[in-house]
Amino acid sequence: MAELLLELGIAVAAIALAGAVAGRLGLSVIPAYIVAGVLVGPARPLASLGIPLPVVAYGEVVQLLAELGIVFLLFFLGLEFSVDQLLRDRRKITSVGLIDFAVNFGIGAAIGLAFGWTLLETLFLAGLVYISSSAIVTKSLIETGWIANDESGPILGTLVFEDILIAVYLALLAAVANGGSLREAGVSVGVAFLFLGGLTAVAWYGAAWFERLFATSSDELFVLRVVGLTTLVAGAALALGVSEAVAAFFLGTGLSQTSHVERIEHLVSPARDLFAAVFFFAIGLSTDVTLLAGVAGLLAVAVVATTLGKLVSGTLSGRVYGLDQRRSLRVGLGLVPRGEFSLVIVALAAGVGTGRLGSVLPAFAVGYVLVMSVVGSLLVGRADAITDAVAAARG
Repeated sequence: MAELLLELGIAVAAIALAGAVAGRLGLSVIPAYIVAGVLVGPARPLASLGIPLPVVAYGEVVQLLAELGIVFLLFFLGLEFSVDQLLRDRRKITSVGLIDFAVNFGIGAAIGLAFGWTLLETLFLAGLVYISSSAIVTKSLIETGWIANDESGPILGTLVFEDILIAVYLALLAAVANGGSLREAGVSVGVAFLFLGGLTAVAWYGAAWFERLFATSSDELFVLRVVGLTTLVAGAALALGVSEAVAAFFLGTGLSQTSHVERIEHLVSPARDLFAAVFFFAIGLSTDVTLLAGVAGLLAVAVVATTLGKLVSGTLSGRVYGLDQRRSLRVGLGLVPRGEFSLVIVALAAGVGTGRLGSVLPAFAVGYVLVMSVVGSLLVGRADAITDAVAAARG
């Protein structure tokens, strides 16, 4: 227990130091947290240089706190939406989601085939590079204030579509990879949609119930109820094979229709920021930079091609929402980061363990997530300069 507590203390101290350095340099904290995780992670990249840094293991405590980071980032994202708004924008969300899938899954499939991968290996690779990181994108929107801008509409619509589609994709991929039947996959998908449908109904009709549930003058009891219900719903979703992030999002949409939104944002956001920081730190912990040399060529091609892919699909999605050229480009910039779902896909691939799925793909995935999360965060932070330069070049 003492060792776990010490490791947790080192982790939080490293996160705090990285955040302070990022703030001093005027940079986003997201890449700083990830790099901090790399430096004190089990891979110990600086050990060969004779720099002795303490080591934090990627253990159950860190994984659980990181999971809560994803859950609460998406819960707060849901607070910005309502079921009414989702239904009203359903055609736009479907349109931008299909554009995003066609462009970015297609690029991933093309890369896999170009490198001579089998069909199954290519399906894993395409899914891994297709889906944006809901956690990192949401954190970036909050950090930069984009959450209140017009471009947040197509960005969030794309994330909602991706998070729902990934439930279907993972069920089908697991069935194919593990030799299961499509019937089993269909049952899994059916359970997921029944759960999400029930959660949507609760969000739609349950505003009065939520209003009464959280009506307390005690801040302590209020926070316990919000955190407790959100964690319970996310845990139930995960147990049923449903994305805990999507479940938390829909719960947030239910609470968005109550008078408690401002109080939640005031009292619970510090917990969200702590858990989110651990999530980004955990990405660094799980990254072994010593493995990247063997996949450098594939990694370079994927980073360039899929960054351009998100810029193209995001720009087209912005047009679907009626945005001008500048804001449409910002949509693409906002969708570049990859993260948690890419790691879920590679964990499934590692379970198969044959061919490139057990060797090349895990090394590629950790490098890809690290690079794309850092690049994506930097692109969002420099969005104004990028859009100004593009406008000047076209003008």
